[in-house]
Amino acid sequence: MKNHLKEKLRSGATAIGCWVGLNSPAVTEVLAGAGYDALLIDYEHGEGTVADLVHHLRAAQGSETTILVRVPNDNPHEIKRALDSGAGGIMVPGVETAEQAQAIVDVCRYPPDGVRGAAGFIRGGRYGRAWQDYLATANDAVMVLCQIESRTAVERIAEIAVPGVDSLFLGPMDLSGSIGKLGQFDDPAVQALRADAERAILATDAILGTIETAPGGFDRLAAKGYRLIFATSDVALLRGAPTGSKKEEG
Repeated sequence: MKNHLKEKLRSGATAIGCWVGLNSPAVTEVLAGAGYDALLIDYEHGEGTVADLVHHLRAAQGSETTILVRVPNDNPHEIKRALDSGAGGIMVPGVETAEQAQAIVDVCRYPPDGVRGAAGFIRGGRYGRAWQDYLATANDAVMVLCQIESRTAVERIAEIAVPGVDSLFLGPMDLSGSIGKLGQFDDPAVQALRADAERAILATDAILGTIETAPGGFDRLAAKGYRLIFATSDVALLRGAPTGSKKEEG
């Protein structure tokens, strides 16, 4: 199993991704062809299932774009099914403790390094044709992203960054909501909390990541030390398209 995103990040480079929330494999196919390092299929707020995920993975096949999946929660069953389908990694929302982070890492790794259940016929192992190679390489290749989305989590970042967590990924919306200022990204208290999180993550071995769809977001965040940046989304790209109306022309 190869993970081009993980290899790029290990080289010290900064990766650009696109968030996918519309559950359209056709959109995934177009975006994978556009050359993003990663696509994040969102099944926390998105409407897809594991059965849908397989179609996204097939759509991206042949590209070097890594498909990540944001699972709904840290349920081991959800994580295992996403990985067995062939995803290059998972993102778990709302991680707040070292114990939770360690359990997530363990579920993503086969024994003796973890507790992930094994099956020889899974899609990740090419339905049994490459199961030995998959079992031998998956522990190192699979990416684990834990989302930091609350003040409690920010205060525990040093503990949450257990070995095996590849990225601590800031969730700006829920982070702001955790202090009663949902969506108020320019509020001084929100900015201060985010700055605290950035400093704490940069002091760990985990890669600092986030989503930022505003123009110029990638360059601005990269300058601050972010190395996994989802700089747009399928929804943002469609929403920002010209309509041809007089209002747009004006």
